[in-house]
Amino acid sequence: MAKQDELVFLPLGGVGEIGMNLALYGYGPADHRQWIMVDCGVTFPGPDLPGVDLVLPDIRFLAKERKSLKAIIITHAHEDHYGALADLWPGLNVPVYASPFTAGLLEAKRNYEKDAIGEVPVTIFKAGDTINVGPFSIEGVAVNHSIPEPMSLMIRTPLGNVIHTGDWKIDHEPSLGPLTDETRFRQLGDEGVLAMMCDSTNALRDGVSPSEKDVSASLRKIIENAEGRVAITTFSSNVGRIRTVAEAAEAAGREILLLGSSLKRVVDVSRELGLMEGVKPFIAEDEYGYIPRDKVVVILTGSQGEPRAALAKLSRDEMRNVALAAGDIVVFSSRAIPGNEKAIQDIKNGLVEQGIHIVTDSEALVHVSGHPRRNELQKMYQLVRPKILVPVHGEATHLTAHKELAEQSGIKSVPRVRNGDLLRLAPGPAEVIGEVPHGRIYKDGSLIGDFEEMGIGDRKKLSYVGHVAVNVLLDSRFDIIGEPDVVAIGLPVYDDEGDELEDTLYDAVVGAIESIPRARRKDLDMVQEAARRAVRSAANHAWGKKPVVTVFLSKV
Repeated sequence: MAKQDELVFLPLGGVGEIGMNLALYGYGPADHRQWIMVDCGVTFPGPDLPGVDLVLPDIRFLAKERKSLKAIIITHAHEDHYGALADLWPGLNVPVYASPFTAGLLEAKRNYEKDAIGEVPVTIFKAGDTINVGPFSIEGVAVNHSIPEPMSLMIRTPLGNVIHTGDWKIDHEPSLGPLTDETRFRQLGDEGVLAMMCDSTNALRDGVSPSEKDVSASLRKIIENAEGRVAITTFSSNVGRIRTVAEAAEAAGREILLLGSSLKRVVDVSRELGLMEGVKPFIAEDEYGYIPRDKVVVILTGSQGEPRAALAKLSRDEMRNVALAAGDIVVFSSRAIPGNEKAIQDIKNGLVEQGIHIVTDSEALVHVSGHPRRNELQKMYQLVRPKILVPVHGEATHLTAHKELAEQSGIKSVPRVRNGDLLRLAPGPAEVIGEVPHGRIYKDGSLIGDFEEMGIGDRKKLSYVGHVAVNVLLDSRFDIIGEPDVVAIGLPVYDDEGDELEDTLYDAVVGAIESIPRARRKDLDMVQEAARRAVRSAANHAWGKKPVVTVFLSKV
């Protein structure tokens, strides 16, 4: 008897968290499935991961399925959807399909980082196009989001059709297209949709997201009424917002300066693709100081509190050619990504100390989300009419709220899915039939590995308790030669009695070794461990913490 074909969905990132989106769709019998990957994103490390540059999805499951992976399709060029592609693609080496803007940004990033990332060959795939890969036929469907050329995907298979929405919203007056193609979604619903994997980011928010047109009017008003300089920070990928600010600045008779390498890369790619048509060239940094304060607008990076971004440098008054002054305005045309609140507040405090006025979305309509609120989600349900709704792209609270909304809206099958869950969509009722290895790996400098391989646990420990290195030489009679070297890094200099801590640790080393009978000192490993324990104990007694201790012991 032939084994039964199945259609399955398997998220390895982005379901139960914001960021690091990576979804697999599989078709065929359980022991011989063919797969496609949708998106390949990163998330960014918090202070709990010292030194880590990026967090990537763990794709070890694909190691044994590599020959069965037929393609990677990228829905749009946000880092949480395509940022891991350059690092993970070399281990997969399969065709990649993406929009011209996504391909352009990937190439611009490669040129900027030079040897840090290799070339990823991309086949251009746009809304309205269809590609056929193994048993899958994939159609791009235009949606609106806070970046150019986003797509939903209609994935057709012999066992049913699936819509993967990607990130989207319904905005009838965006500053930059496309509009969400409601007509096409209705047609796809008429064709029949087995399942829809749908964005949950704003599932807790009632109503409809405001239009980008309203943000444009608000920013224009702020710029026109400002007496000094206006600096506006936003996500570098939000080309529509950049264009909105540029047009408002031009209308107010102001020149525009761009600050931040990522912002400049995005604008360069946008100009090449005609997305900045009609926007005049921006000024150079060295021209800034010669322009009257009421005749300039700065668009800059740093909305998330990144310490090396342009806004952070301005808040510390560290830029050579550009500065702000009391009476100038900084507009945060963005939302705080969870975890970045303190870093953002530190920058705001630095600006306020300089007499600069801060405007956020709590004072004026200076930002709107690129994700659907509850009424927009319900509108999509009505257009598509899926039999199964799978909430994705969100933390547990978002996914649960989305599940409840879908069930209240009459969708009968809303399975609970998290990263690593293997969801069978057909045949039979939708159900989780297994779990595969999943998790996170870390990019640290030029290397990639798991938590232990990258030494992150030890690094965290070092950040709390510091390190003591001890070097001891023993002669042929196993007596200490000279004075042991004791070097403490990251420990207090003095204890509470004013004694130098290194002296205390030195005494502990000598005392521990000399207390061991000479005959037993032949066991160098035992002597080494005794010295290590003595240092930790002495540090704990004097300081209340036990440092990491490394003892080098040699006999000459």
